[in-house]
Amino acid sequence: MSSRDYAGGDSSPRHQGSPLPRVVGLTGAVLMGLGSILGAGIFVSVGIAAGAAGPSVLLTVALAAAVAAFNGFSSAQLAASHPVSGGAYEYGYRYLNPALGFTAGWMFLCAKAASAATAALGLAGYVLTSFGGEGRLLRILLGAAIVAAVTSLAAGGMRRSSRTNAIMVLFTLFALTAFVLIGAPTAIVNGALWFSPFLAFDADGVNALLHGTALMFVAYTGYGRIATLGEEIRSPARNIPRAIFTTLIVTMILYASVAAVSVGAIGAEALSAAAQATAAPLEAVTEGLGVPWIGWLVAGAAITSMVGVLLNLLLGLSRVILAMGRRGDLPNWLARVDYRQKSPRRAVILTGALIIGLVLIGKVRITWSFSAFTVLVYYALTNLAALRLPARKRRLPRLIPFLGLLSCLGLAFWVEPMIWMAGLGLIALGLAWHFFAASGSRHSPRGS
Repeated sequence: MSSRDYAGGDSSPRHQGSPLPRVVGLTGAVLMGLGSILGAGIFVSVGIAAGAAGPSVLLTVALAAAVAAFNGFSSAQLAASHPVSGGAYEYGYRYLNPALGFTAGWMFLCAKAASAATAALGLAGYVLTSFGGEGRLLRILLGAAIVAAVTSLAAGGMRRSSRTNAIMVLFTLFALTAFVLIGAPTAIVNGALWFSPFLAFDADGVNALLHGTALMFVAYTGYGRIATLGEEIRSPARNIPRAIFTTLIVTMILYASVAAVSVGAIGAEALSAAAQATAAPLEAVTEGLGVPWIGWLVAGAAITSMVGVLLNLLLGLSRVILAMGRRGDLPNWLARVDYRQKSPRRAVILTGALIIGLVLIGKVRITWSFSAFTVLVYYALTNLAALRLPARKRRLPRLIPFLGLLSCLGLAFWVEPMIWMAGLGLIALGLAWHFFAASGSRHSPRGS
């Protein structure tokens, strides 16, 4: 083992339970949340959800926001009472049982690795579209190279990552605001055509709406990164809830505005086709707006924001791997923290390798749908843990996590059957590892 393994507050440099330094304030936490959301969620998933729900994708934005709000309130309560790296993985261990805690961590790894792969492919799609390139193989190779570069940045520690994220988020907010303002007149003129019929009130229409909501929900879940990074946020009991609520409000306004302009300008079918063909649906919208520079601005924002999403996903995933390594649910060498960078470098590198493996699938619809199922299971367990919070730590009525639990479990099985069956299979494989392979190395929970 290297002499650079960091111990934090412990006198021994080899102590694996060492804390990460608290270097992120309220503003930084909000920007981390936005940086985790405003990427594939806004630049890719609007087109994917439009393919499932049609013009009623606007309604899926609102429904997904409601589900995200329930989960956000539950996450905020849990993170304020137990602010450590690991998110629902740690909450599951503390308030439920080891099997459910492990399942939460395992589902988080699966869900967010798939989301990161979608972001990498979407980022590659916008880059290639901007410079006239095309082809699935080229998109896969560029996506893998991008993941490798962002992994190197994330391994450098939280301070550098946080500053980089702030710059990218501010530019993204500026570009999306310009997109909405410039695209609104076209959307108003064409809206009567593309928004009719808005929703079919039959079984197929309801199925499409719920499928679209499940896909759109994933686009909100970046706020969970704030809870996952709880060990590195200053004054967590105060800052984590505020950061989550602020992030959700800003995101809902942006998603609704961008979805309305996009569907109103070119229609849900064209938006979906662009997402499937190039993984760059907003580029297709800008082509019809008559303002040449807005396409470059949106492409630039897509590129920077999805770099930000990749960065934040790498940070969040690596912290869950760190937490799982501390407990012995993953090999304990993954719990090492680099002395110089104050970063779980080994966990970051493993995370990057997992994401590159998923990038090789090459299809955003598959990676995004898989992320939808696994993240809904993850948040169902988050809400279940919130229901078990002691009364003295509960800040909101138990009805909120109960509604969050029901909505997550209900939506999880509205994705394609192939996807949720694969997800259930992965849960079974993970639990088999948990009970048999890792049973000999599991140690006592930190802080329990």
